Formats: sequence, C-alpha cells, structure tokens
Amino acid sequence: MKSVNKVILLGNVTRDPELKATTGGQSVCTFGLATNRTWRNPNGERQSLPEFHNIVAWGALADFCSTFIKKGKPLYLEGYLKTRSWDGPEGSKIFRAEIVTENVILLGARGEEENTSSQEPSSENISALESE
Repeated sequence: MKSVNKVILLGNVTRDPELKATTGGQSVCTFGLATNRTWRNPNGERQSLPEFHNIVAWGALADFCSTFIKKGKPLYLEGYLKTRSWDGPEGSKIFRAEIVTENVILLGARGEEENTSSQEPSSENISALESE
C-alpha cells in the first residue's frame, strides 16, 4: 500500500534560524514558522487560529536557511513530518513533531531589508540547492 508524508506550508518565520553541526560535521538549522487557519463561524464572522511549526533543514539547505531566512519574513516550504522522542528529566518520554524541509522559497519583495545587496541569493544558488 502506498503512503504519503508531504507537508506544504506558507507562513511567517517566528524566530531567527539557529545553525549547528552534528558530531559528523553535517549542518542542521532549526527555526519556527507560523501559519493561520481562517474560517467563518455560523454568524459569518471571520475566525483565525495560529499554528506554530518547528522546522529543520539539513546540509546545504541548512546553510542557505541560516543565511537568508529572518524572523518575520514570509516563507514557503515543502517537506515531510517527523516525530522525535527522547527521555525527559523525570524519565518520561517527550515527543516533538517537526517539519523536515526539502525545499524553501523566500517570499516578499527584494530589498525589504536594509542590507541585502551582497547577500541576496541568485536563481543559480537556489537551483543548486534544489538539485541536492
């Protein structure tokens, strides 16, 4: 039987990316993304509910994310859902759902930030990351 584990998110970055390296030297970057679900209640009033997601990027994409993603910026990403678990301080099991991103598209107008001229990614840089 086939199965699908695909996540597509369009939202705003909630915290600046944090870049680390594994003991094997692989880059890993984590950051947060907020999305909003909107609907109308029976009275026709618009309702909104924010959802906060933990995002993880690996390798060259992690380096890209740590360089170009900033808190508050709009972002589109694709990836898959992964649940990690570890033992907590009192011996209880702790679970955390994360989105492991495989594709990132920066949204918003170029030059929104005061210092993007030398750091703006070119389409060649993004294409090279997508092929990995």
